[in-house]
Amino acid sequence: MGAWWYVNAGASRGDRSLTFYGNVDIREVQLAFEVTGRVAKLIVVEGERVRSGQVLAQLQPERYQHAVEQNRGQLTVAEQTLAKLEAGTRSEEIARARAEVSAARAEAKNAWGRYRRLQDMESKNAVSPQDVDDGKSAAQAAQARLVAARKTLALALAGPRQEDIARARGELQMAQAELSLAQRNLADTTLRAPAAGVVRSRILEPGDMAAPEIPVYTIALNQPLWVRTYVSETELGNLRPGMAAAIHTDTHPEQPYQGWVGYISPTAEFTPKSVESPEVRTDLVYQARIYVCDARGELRLGMPVTVTIPRQQTATGPKAACRRQKQ
Repeated sequence: MGAWWYVNAGASRGDRSLTFYGNVDIREVQLAFEVTGRVAKLIVVEGERVRSGQVLAQLQPERYQHAVEQNRGQLTVAEQTLAKLEAGTRSEEIARARAEVSAARAEAKNAWGRYRRLQDMESKNAVSPQDVDDGKSAAQAAQARLVAARKTLALALAGPRQEDIARARGELQMAQAELSLAQRNLADTTLRAPAAGVVRSRILEPGDMAAPEIPVYTIALNQPLWVRTYVSETELGNLRPGMAAAIHTDTHPEQPYQGWVGYISPTAEFTPKSVESPEVRTDLVYQARIYVCDARGELRLGMPVTVTIPRQQTATGPKAACRRQKQ
């Protein structure tokens, strides 16, 4: 971010501290909707500070609201279907099946009796053979209806098949999942800030089409905040993670910000060749991050600062540094 350089100012401070120069750096996020749609409203503009969870923008929600209602209706149908199967056959249906068995039994008894009488009459030549055959067919048909009625009663007593109940349960789970997805899509028509920060850019405007791959805002996060600086190879051994640091700005040089060494790169940068002479080795630098406690909220992205780190100290880490900043 901007120009950078490093300077060892130990000579001016009696070799008691290390001095580096760098720029304030922060993380940025590009926010986009997780669903597609037309932007209905944008609530914040560039430069506004936002808090975590704050509503930033809204899509037109009608299409997703209709989807929620549709899936809610499908869920109700699935719930009632499963409840019907689990409840089994109603007592009224069983009673009707029993009555149909009784009626079929009576009909079959009557048909077989008529058939036997026709046989007796045939021996006396009182009826034709065709009448006897018709009587036999009627009796057999009545017997078949009795068998069918008994099976219907058995099915009513047994109730629904377990396979049908299991399928209904699966359909209910599918309907629940589809409703949850529709509700999530509806919620995603509202864009919220993932963390506290400052709006750097507003990319879309109301009426634009939004999609997951199209950013709406760029947010500069308030935390973490650090200074990007570079350490010479000759001073690398004097720097350790956790060492306390003081950060000075040109705006308030008399009011330092407290911080600590949070990261030192394991690899050198700007290496000119694979094999270096002793003279070239002194030109190697390593990136370092000095994390800052900005309790006053005055540091800005890219701001040039001066970092001072005492050589002889015990690494204190972030908690002690922030505690001193608050004091």
